[in-house]
Amino acid sequence: MIGTLRELLGDGKVSATPEVLAEHGTDRWNFSSLPEVVVFAESREDVVAVMKFAHERKLPVTTRGAGVGYVGGCVPMAGGIALSVARMNKVVELSPEDGVVVTQPGVILKDLQEVVRESGWYYPPDPASLKECSIGGNLATNAGGPRCLKYGVTKNYVLGLEVVLADGRVLRVGGRCHKNKTGFDLLHLFVGSEGMLGVITEATLRIIPHPERRAMLTATFPEFIDAAGAVQAVLNAGHLPSALEITDEFTLKAARDYLGPEALPDGKAHLIVEIDGRAGAVAGELRELRDLLEGCGANSVEEFGDDEGCEAVWQLRRDFSYSLRATGLTKLNEDIVVPRSKLVELASFAAGLQERTGIPVACFGHAGDGNIHTNLMVEDYDHPETRERADGALDVLFRWVLENGGVITGEHGVGLAKKKWIGQALGEEGMAAHRALKMAFDPEGILNPGKFLD
Repeated sequence: MIGTLRELLGDGKVSATPEVLAEHGTDRWNFSSLPEVVVFAESREDVVAVMKFAHERKLPVTTRGAGVGYVGGCVPMAGGIALSVARMNKVVELSPEDGVVVTQPGVILKDLQEVVRESGWYYPPDPASLKECSIGGNLATNAGGPRCLKYGVTKNYVLGLEVVLADGRVLRVGGRCHKNKTGFDLLHLFVGSEGMLGVITEATLRIIPHPERRAMLTATFPEFIDAAGAVQAVLNAGHLPSALEITDEFTLKAARDYLGPEALPDGKAHLIVEIDGRAGAVAGELRELRDLLEGCGANSVEEFGDDEGCEAVWQLRRDFSYSLRATGLTKLNEDIVVPRSKLVELASFAAGLQERTGIPVACFGHAGDGNIHTNLMVEDYDHPETRERADGALDVLFRWVLENGGVITGEHGVGLAKKKWIGQALGEEGMAAHRALKMAFDPEGILNPGKFLD
């Protein structure tokens, strides 16, 4: 196989060295499975050649972008070919006139945003890994981020895709028009499909004018319930922030230990409210929000009125994750979503779960849309008994989430990490519909096998 692929693509695009196989056998989750060979595609034609080769021989192919996922989505469970699109990293076209940017899948999100920003335009999706995640991975998982509340997730910005199907045929869906109701919505079948329906080789994405100004308020509260109440009060008052982030007591303690006791004012809960828009409107809204947060019982409210100040707050928010890692515990990073009215109940449930299992639970994330990263902080996770206890706690968490109208993943995808619960989440008919679509696009089952449809 390796020799034939080298003849087909060239030596520089094919590798089977132990180091390369190991790198492409895992992501940021805690499981690995080595491919037999790694192919570094540099063009659509390379992808077409690989898929035709694999289809004829019924070889498994697992596509990989930057490899920074949290659920094992790009782990090649069946071995075979790991197909990297990291070298397909060109921004093909920027057209503010049409409000689009055309990009290959290996482009890093932050780089794309900067290219768009230089023209005065804006590509809003912003997962926390934006400096290292690729557009292809964002598309595969329908990635979100803090600004989903106002601007939506990745799928809301996808106008067109070029996809290489399992047998090597090239399918083009959508286009560059901002409205398109022509036939079935095949476009969005591929967004969030986790590499199981085709290989995305080019994306046409919607861009919007960049806001003139942004600003931010941070507030600490005596208890989590107070901060959750402030979230609803902000929205009930008619504000639509670009981001609305909440953090619990465990995470704040870890942050103070890691960053120093002066990093955050006193309080058991923390809220970030970011707004953007025209400069005059932002200034007025800042005053209203400060009064509102103080009226909700905030211990302290701090204001940041320029990009530099806002970026400092976002760095603090990113440091929350590093702070949890610095505890020395294994962070089982879950991205569940609950209806916004259930935020307080989720926090109470997490506290009860911690008390019953002895496993600390750290909750922080996107309060505006109910997407709270509920992280189990496990000591000695590699020990079989500890792992069993932690996995049991996850089972309890996911069951509670589903019973309360929530979903088991809002950003990271299902991959391997949530495979156990996908049947409960989708139901019998939902699973059947997914399998029917998989059969239509990949009848031999060669694309990313071993994941939640198997």
